Amino acid sequence: MRYSILDLSPIPEGSDAATAIANSVALARHAETLGYHRFWMAEHHNMPGIASAATSVLLGHMAAATSTIRVGAGGVMLPNHAPLTIAEQFGTLATIYPGRIDLGLGRAPGGDMAVIRALRRGMDNSDRFPEDVAELIAYLGPARPGAEVRAVPGEGTEVPVWILGSSLYGAQLAAHFGLPYAFASHFAPDALEQALELYRARFQPSVALSKPRFMLAVNVFAAADDETGAFLRTTMQLAFARLRTGRPGKLPRPVRDIDAEIGPEMRAAVDHALRVSAVGSQESVRRKLAELIERYEPDELILTGQIHDHAARLESFRIAAAALAEIAGNKAA
Repeated sequence: MRYSILDLSPIPEGSDAATAIANSVALARHAETLGYHRFWMAEHHNMPGIASAATSVLLGHMAAATSTIRVGAGGVMLPNHAPLTIAEQFGTLATIYPGRIDLGLGRAPGGDMAVIRALRRGMDNSDRFPEDVAELIAYLGPARPGAEVRAVPGEGTEVPVWILGSSLYGAQLAAHFGLPYAFASHFAPDALEQALELYRARFQPSVALSKPRFMLAVNVFAAADDETGAFLRTTMQLAFARLRTGRPGKLPRPVRDIDAEIGPEMRAAVDHALRVSAVGSQESVRRKLAELIERYEPDELILTGQIHDHAARLESFRIAAAALAEIAGNKAA
């Protein structure tokens, strides 16, 4: 069971983007020493609490700061970009760091209509995502000397492409193209079972992949004890509630009484959306992760944790890695 990290380079209250990026570098190095397989970052725009907007630039910084861990996008929001641009960016990364770069693709814009206008992309009624994915894969594939347009660097790098999603659409597309599929169960798990079943049933083998490969995203808030883990989790609960009510901001400090902050009705909605989470002591996290692995049989877990305190975030991922090692040891026995 491979396990990886998804990082948004969060900007905590009381801090700034420069510190957030430095913290992400420290986390990537920490993840490498702990045996995590990948370190992914996600494209979001116009978000005061997220510093990973220029995703490919930041991934180059992470790759330069590490040695062996795979580095990639989880993901790039392809509607925001021309496929050639992304092929050149990730082809360049793969040329500098061969064998270490991944490219996860999402269909969402990663921002609101104002962001879409600012990116000069525009939105019409057509959905070109499947065509754009195919075009991008072709740019990264074997050299095509007679092609009118070529990605240089890019062609021949065969950067692994993943489809990301939280609905049946992404599952069908990943199955059709024969690509690995990562589900955003850490914040939108409602369609998880149906999407996974569809992906596995309709998967068509490809040059990239002979059989389905599924990645499950899980929030982790691990600490010395259950009470501390639950306290750390209130940061994510509060941030999610603020996002849902149109008040995004920097990553909040944890609070002792989350119901007093957001109310029981919003608390129930937030907890429903964030229910694919492992919270608490190493034993509690181990039990929850083992339960998720048994239920969904993923090929890989990708863990994320929006924790305000940097040291606590590092410790959470250490505890999670230890819990996963314990699960692996139990399976081996």
